[in-house]
Amino acid sequence: MRLLLTFALLALCAAPLSAGKFNKKLNIGDAAPTWDKLDATDGQKYALADFKDKDALVVVFTCNSCIVAELYEERLIAFAAECNKPGSTVGFVAINVNTGKADALPAMKDRAKKKKFGFTYLYDPSQKTALAYGALFTPECFVLNKDRKVVYMGAFDDKPGGEPKVKFVEAAVKAVREGKAASPAETSAAAGCKIKFDKKDDE
Repeated sequence: MRLLLTFALLALCAAPLSAGKFNKKLNIGDAAPTWDKLDATDGQKYALADFKDKDALVVVFTCNSCIVAELYEERLIAFAAECNKPGSTVGFVAINVNTGKADALPAMKDRAKKKKFGFTYLYDPSQKTALAYGALFTPECFVLNKDRKVVYMGAFDDKPGGEPKVKFVEAAVKAVREGKAASPAETSAAAGCKIKFDKKDDE
């Protein structure tokens, strides 16, 4: 019995102290991991702090090469356009961490120009941001409040193809602006493509 209890305690100690149901790195209410000087398709470099004037910030991990991410492009473009309206207190940024040729910065610039992305599209070949956020799929979304705490993480909406019934990110942003908790606060992002990590998480 003592041996079993010892193993149980060791397992608890080894488990993440702050992890969501689907996300194994972050939980709702955690401080959002920061990033600094990531290259963007507009030729500039951006840090998380560059969006400090926004009351809510939507961070989407996406890429060029995923068919599911491609399905979401028009929705992301439309949502970002709403965020970019004059006087808006909502920010929107997309991050690509895949390192293949189709997802490298030159290809991202071509994609952004062709599709007329109206949002900041960052490239992180180190993949550290995705690892820090616990992002595993593209697209995978995070909504941060003014204090840059995570209030929602998971899918953009409930339907990759066709008209969605529940717009998770939109609802979470609305909740932030109204000072309420997002509901749901976490969903699975498993409908997307897996991020192509170059190294294992523990390396």
